[in-house]
Amino acid sequence: MAAEFKFIRVIDISALLEKWDDPNMDQDQGVAQVVRQLDQACREAGFFYVKGHGIPDSLVKEIRSISHKFFDLPYEEKVKIKLSAATGYRGYQHVGENITKGIPDMHEAIDCYREVKHGMYGTLGEAMEGPNLWPHDPPNFKKLMEEYIELCTDLSRKIMRGIALALGGSMDAFEGNKAGDPFWVLRIIGYPGASSAHHQEMPKNDVGCGAHTDYGLLTLVNQDDDITALQVRNSNGEWISAAPVPGTFVCNIGDMLKILTNGLYESTLHRVIVNFPKYRVCVAYFYEPNFDAAIEPLDVCVKRTGGTRKFEGAVYGKHLVSKVQTNFVE
Repeated sequence: MAAEFKFIRVIDISALLEKWDDPNMDQDQGVAQVVRQLDQACREAGFFYVKGHGIPDSLVKEIRSISHKFFDLPYEEKVKIKLSAATGYRGYQHVGENITKGIPDMHEAIDCYREVKHGMYGTLGEAMEGPNLWPHDPPNFKKLMEEYIELCTDLSRKIMRGIALALGGSMDAFEGNKAGDPFWVLRIIGYPGASSAHHQEMPKNDVGCGAHTDYGLLTLVNQDDDITALQVRNSNGEWISAAPVPGTFVCNIGDMLKILTNGLYESTLHRVIVNFPKYRVCVAYFYEPNFDAAIEPLDVCVKRTGGTRKFEGAVYGKHLVSKVQTNFVE
């Protein structure tokens, strides 16, 4: 479990991005400082903010703005891209249709995944096969999101190089057969304000998204600047707010990185509480291993944690499919 942290660190990663493809990046003082901060944040909380990330602030804001426009549409329009098992679990979910630990979440969302073509991963990938379902309204939605996904994928790969160095490995320790061909997930999430979320036909609770850990390697959270809703649990069981910090992404590590680090880094429980009157948007990008990657603790991490493997291996795609199917209700 994460340590007894009381706040979430802000890390300027600009030095890392400047040297990310330099074979001697680990010898750069600026990179070394970022690496130390990443290590500390991943050990303490499994959460951190990044600034100096290089993705234009105008695009980050436009992503939230166009998401608000979609969620403002009538239900009849949104449900034209309805998520189902037949769509590869891609598309729109109404409020209460996503389930976390048996309880309906008070949010609506569009779920998107890297495209899985027919037969691409054999039986492992069958459940996720298909293209994403993008709305035609607002115009430009698909183009804007695909541009954003490409930038988030590139940024995540660079941050993972810093994390690899923090663990004492080579800068490309998370590439190749682990995440050289990374899968990705994008959830475009809308949280109705507390007053509008409690319609009579919906279960009444203030949980926008129940306590959970993320599935993969690294998450980048793009949240509205004026509403504090995301909370992270520390080792004392206290919920620490991850308040919006303009110009940053909230980052957190997922289950696959926990396994790779042999528990040195924890995938921390977090949740979203709906106690605000305004509608809130959050766009979460998830950087994942290769879909068919067999994930097991890295040797360097086993040595650093006493020499014993604490986790059995996991195939990422199998882990993802089991989680997606558990959280979905027709």
